[in-house]
Amino acid sequence: MYAVIRSGGKQERVAEGQRVRVELLGQPVGAEVSLEPVLVVDGSTVLATPEQLAGASVTAKVVGEEKGPKIDAMTYKSKSNQRRRWGHRQHYATLEITAITAK
Repeated sequence: MYAVIRSGGKQERVAEGQRVRVELLGQPVGAEVSLEPVLVVDGSTVLATPEQLAGASVTAKVVGEEKGPKIDAMTYKSKSNQRRRWGHRQHYATLEITAITAK
């Protein structure tokens, strides 16, 4: 059984016991979170419509937090001495999928 979840504007395919990295959820380490499934597949049974997914849920446990790679950027305009540098490093939460329930 696997499910496709939505978190942070992105979708991810998950199965029970799998660890997945999603955008920071604002939950402490060790907290249980419930994620919204977009699709649930159990063998030959596929649940995809909102009516079918009304009783479905995916629960996960927050295992840790980490940072993504550093992204460096720069803007430059010639002949006017305009230069600007900036960087970004995204924070992620690591989740361990504990249960996928269809109904």
